[in-house]
Amino acid sequence: MVWILAAVALVLVGGAIWFVTVGSRSVATLDRVDALYTGGAAELAAGPVQFGDHPQQRLFVHRPPAGADSDGPLPVMVFIHGGSWRSGDPEPYAFVARNFAPQGYVVVLAGYRLGPDGQFPGMVEDGAAALRWITRNISDYGGDPSRIAVTGHSAGAYNAMMLALDTQWLEAEGLGADTIDAVVGIAGPYDFLPLDSDSTKAAFGHAEPLEQTQPVNFSRPDAPPVLLMTGDEDTTVLPRHVPSMAQALAEAGVPDTRIHTSVIPGLGHIPIVMALATPFEKDGRVKREIGAFLDQTIGKTAETQRSSLAASAAPPSAAIQAENE
Repeated sequence: MVWILAAVALVLVGGAIWFVTVGSRSVATLDRVDALYTGGAAELAAGPVQFGDHPQQRLFVHRPPAGADSDGPLPVMVFIHGGSWRSGDPEPYAFVARNFAPQGYVVVLAGYRLGPDGQFPGMVEDGAAALRWITRNISDYGGDPSRIAVTGHSAGAYNAMMLALDTQWLEAEGLGADTIDAVVGIAGPYDFLPLDSDSTKAAFGHAEPLEQTQPVNFSRPDAPPVLLMTGDEDTTVLPRHVPSMAQALAEAGVPDTRIHTSVIPGLGHIPIVMALATPFEKDGRVKREIGAFLDQTIGKTAETQRSSLAASAAPPSAAIQAENE
């Protein structure tokens, strides 16, 4: 009976925090509540790790808890936080790791310079620098540098999409255009000219030409698979950004099978990222769709497909051996 009452109380507290968090956008509060529900679902393997000289150029590496089954290096999910390019911190987004590391991912929470220090292209340069660190070091924490998906919410989704589409930022760090194997944009802005908000003017107002700041203008036929998500009640970054980005990719020649869109009913700009935390996942659709996409692009399903292709392309004796192993 005591356990039942405790569970009910926890649910009530969680429900109250839901409304507090939506109002104050307190990610730290959200993270603490998620920790109560999920406990030790992920292990902090490293962090804060500095990948640059600025204090905001830091990241955190999480992996499945010790003792979790693993057949080898795990695919890597990089998450970039939002905050209008002027606020935010990767550390309290540990709830993302607690909800995805148990699915078999090494999760990296990556920060970037904010405000005047991070004006365009600073935030994108920092994303590329973080990816350089990841490709060179993630194997030390059980991650596979050949299977990386970059995800982000809001401003972080913009950063992720620019990294995936405009290859100059990866090339500046000595990385190939194929470093990113998949990208997930959650409530991201991809086509926002003319600049009509204080946050976009502060982050991009100085850039010339402004067209070079827009992800839609860098669509390319060899873009990695993309999942574009939003809520139909988002009034901060309007849902129109999803079809706009999807259309630009399609017109550039990206196959339909590599462009995935999802408009979630009843969710706004903050609730859609809150849905990545266990207490506030509602029907679980947001986590489910991201999990399925990652599985198909860098996870177990993708790994099985690659093995099948390799076996079919190998000499007959090698294919038979692969089937018997």
